[in-house]
Amino acid sequence: MGFELTPAFWSGLLQIILVNIVLSGDNALVIALACRNLEKRHQRPAILIGSAGAIVLRIIFVLIVDQLLQIGYLKLIGGLLLLWIGVKLVQGEEEGEGGVKALGSLWGAIRTIIIADAVMSLDNAIAIAAAAKGDTTLIILGLIISIPLIIFGATLIMMLLNRFPIIVIAGGGLLGWIAGEVLATDPAYAQQLAAALPNAKTIFEIGGAVLAVAIGYLLQYRAKRRHALAHADPVDLASEKSAPPRKE
Repeated sequence: MGFELTPAFWSGLLQIILVNIVLSGDNALVIALACRNLEKRHQRPAILIGSAGAIVLRIIFVLIVDQLLQIGYLKLIGGLLLLWIGVKLVQGEEEGEGGVKALGSLWGAIRTIIIADAVMSLDNAIAIAAAAKGDTTLIILGLIISIPLIIFGATLIMMLLNRFPIIVIAGGGLLGWIAGEVLATDPAYAQQLAAALPNAKTIFEIGGAVLAVAIGYLLQYRAKRRHALAHADPVDLASEKSAPPRKE
């Protein structure tokens, strides 16, 4: 088989599964948020494909994590991208005709899931690689076994989203928080930032959460206002001019 099913192997496999479950709560939330506006028939495929794509990326990241961590400004780009995803999730879908929310696209949801997970998985990859102690078989098996657990978590959260819309705001804030952490820990400037700004990581985390929610709400308000103006009844100036004057 290429590997021995020793107690150490099973112990390492269990550690990776547990680490992945603990670290995948935010990933399950992203999957649920990205799929909440899809048609029912598209939700399950989006969850399945998005989760599988995210796991494949995570496997790749774990295998090359040492090289990735040395690339300057990679976390900066990823953090800004994750912040924008948080903003868009808080903003929600623009309303279509009749005030009904426009449904998101299947591939758009899958793309959001994979991009967000790619950014968030860098730090997760470090913990998984440490648990695996360099065993590639353990890494792949552990992450594959974790797929149904992530899918179940995403499905459960999506059910809760329909009953408690506030979770959307909390999810956007969480993505902003994670984005702030990613931005503050880029190896290109992390040491200088920490020296110049005490508690920089905490400040960036709080700032990221606030920005994601605030900008998302602002864009949501502007979209609703444009929609209201576009569907307002036009004033018929010609009929107003020809109408007889009112008698006092």
